[in-house]
Amino acid sequence: MELEIKNVSKKFKDKLAVDNASATLCPGVWGLLGANGAGKTTLIKMITGISIPSQGEILYNGERINKLGEEYRNLLGFLPQEFICAPEFTVNSFLQYVAALKGIDKSKTEEMIDKLLEVLNLSDVKYKKVVKLSGGMRRRVGICQAILNDPKILILDEPTAGLDPGERIKLRNFITEISKNKIVLLSTHIVSIDDVMENDKIVLIMKDGKFVYSGTTDELISKIKNKVYEASISNREYAEKETQLNVVNVKQQDDGNVLIRYISDK
Repeated sequence: MELEIKNVSKKFKDKLAVDNASATLCPGVWGLLGANGAGKTTLIKMITGISIPSQGEILYNGERINKLGEEYRNLLGFLPQEFICAPEFTVNSFLQYVAALKGIDKSKTEEMIDKLLEVLNLSDVKYKKVVKLSGGMRRRVGICQAILNDPKILILDEPTAGLDPGERIKLRNFITEISKNKIVLLSTHIVSIDDVMENDKIVLIMKDGKFVYSGTTDELISKIKNKVYEASISNREYAEKETQLNVVNVKQQDDGNVLIRYISDK
């Protein structure tokens, strides 16, 4: 099983949101990382078939996904960045509705829903309205609907948004468990990558619409070994140094100085 992103670009008027991106995904967990505006969500929309590339193509096992059509969509599970549902739905009725849309066997639906609700700690709210739930609970309902059809390709856009630390660990363990025979793509911010991925997983980092790194998280960390420094300096010095240094964190201190963490060769 293989999902190939081949020289894909997407342009909106005068903005190039994705710029000649190429990657080949096989079963396992993949992280799609980058700051807001890097092009992650635009790329995901093309992988899911919501948006059409301006250039290039996306292939599943060598076939164009737009040619595969419904056959490809049946293989997908997708959690969008903004997850909403109609206000009248309870958790159970919403998941029953999604199961019907996905053509899941009615005799298996209830069992599948109960299993996912238990894994994602939602059993107690099965008959509560989705709109009445906390943001973290709604996010977990969104994850449930994405996994409901046992997809071959699972795409989760910012899956840990609104989840507490315990829920993030549970989600990470669950994703690791189900990823053996699936392509799982997790779009997230770099600062939260450890919430959903183990250190030996593959990450793709996007910047300005391009892939700027592909490799394991361990390899990525090794690239900045012995290059991370901290310094306590005055606010005036910080204003001067901010444009000169690759500052990754700033913390105001009680003595009026700021503690900066930065990446540098010296």
